[in-house]
Amino acid sequence: MSEEDEEEEAERRQTRGCERRAGGMEDAGPLSELLNLSTNHTQENLTAGAEDRDSNLAFQAGVAVTLALITFATTLSNAFVIATIYQSRKLHTPANFLIASLALTDLLVSILVMPISALYTVSQTWTLGQVMCDIWLSSDITCCTASILHLCVIALDRYWAITDAVEYSKKRTPGRAAGMIATAWVIAISISLPPFFWRQVKAEEVTSCNVNTDHIFYTIYSTFGAFYIPTLLLIALYGRIYVEARKRILKQSHKKPGKRLTSAHLITNSPGSVASTTSLNYGTNDASSCDTTSSCANVSQVKVTVSDALLEKKRISAARERKATKTLGIILGAYIICWLPFFIYTLLVPVCESCFHPELFDIFTWLGYLNSLINPIIYTMSNEDFKQAFHKLIRFRCCRA
Repeated sequence: MSEEDEEEEAERRQTRGCERRAGGMEDAGPLSELLNLSTNHTQENLTAGAEDRDSNLAFQAGVAVTLALITFATTLSNAFVIATIYQSRKLHTPANFLIASLALTDLLVSILVMPISALYTVSQTWTLGQVMCDIWLSSDITCCTASILHLCVIALDRYWAITDAVEYSKKRTPGRAAGMIATAWVIAISISLPPFFWRQVKAEEVTSCNVNTDHIFYTIYSTFGAFYIPTLLLIALYGRIYVEARKRILKQSHKKPGKRLTSAHLITNSPGSVASTTSLNYGTNDASSCDTTSSCANVSQVKVTVSDALLEKKRISAARERKATKTLGIILGAYIICWLPFFIYTLLVPVCESCFHPELFDIFTWLGYLNSLINPIIYTMSNEDFKQAFHKLIRFRCCRA
């Protein structure tokens, strides 16, 4: 090949190379656009993910504040009940000792159980280890069960007091109240202990802390012992108390009038002829100058009123009985509303594993804890002696401050 041919061939190769590079640049246009779209989509995903994380953090913060307020209110209200009973000698009775023991049990729930449960509910992962998990679960079962059983003890005490008032007043001693409280705690501990016998130590890191539901017989035993049997007992006892209270109200309304109270009021310059009242006339003039049936200008009269001395007491007693029966309904209704969903769900989960949802379980759990806040409010606000002692305690604290 001559030199001229070689030069022409080199020029053609150079031309084809430039065309290929130009074509490559033209083909890179759609690819560049595709890369730009992918980058924009990734940035949008990152922005959406950041917004989701922010909303999730805001929700967790709201839940944390709410649970902290419930825990603090439960601690404060039960502590005030205990302090009120301790300060007021008038409240040092066996019945109020049972209420103080209930307040102490609910106080333990707010101190030992609710703070850790709030942390677990917000974080949705267990970070405190296996030993702390066992202690928390046993405290949860024991204290909540003891709180429920205290309601039964209080109902039993009131039932005996209203159905056998004379005999039970002799037996209603602080020692008897202490025995009833000890029985409630023994039953509660016996329900919380069995899971320790089949507890398995896990070598890996513990990320969840829940009661083992594999043992269906224990689930039935614990739920019936902690809730279903006490609930049936409460319904039976409060039903009998309600019937007895109604009997007393009806009996008092049909009783004949008791002793009569006579009151006299001096009435001056009033007419002497009053048909519906008994009047004693004393004249300032001579007796002969005024007839017994005539009216004199200068006559003073004494109006004598005859009324039932026991009427007001009966009305007050009937009002108290009605208030007591209303309080019983509130106590029983609040208890069932707070704890029934949790124990139904607890029985349902071992049978239907797909029915378990952590969020729903947390809601039912905290609804049960809420009963420890409601108890001191109901038992104290329905009792006038508690109200007065509570106000005295508040004034005493404010004056000292």
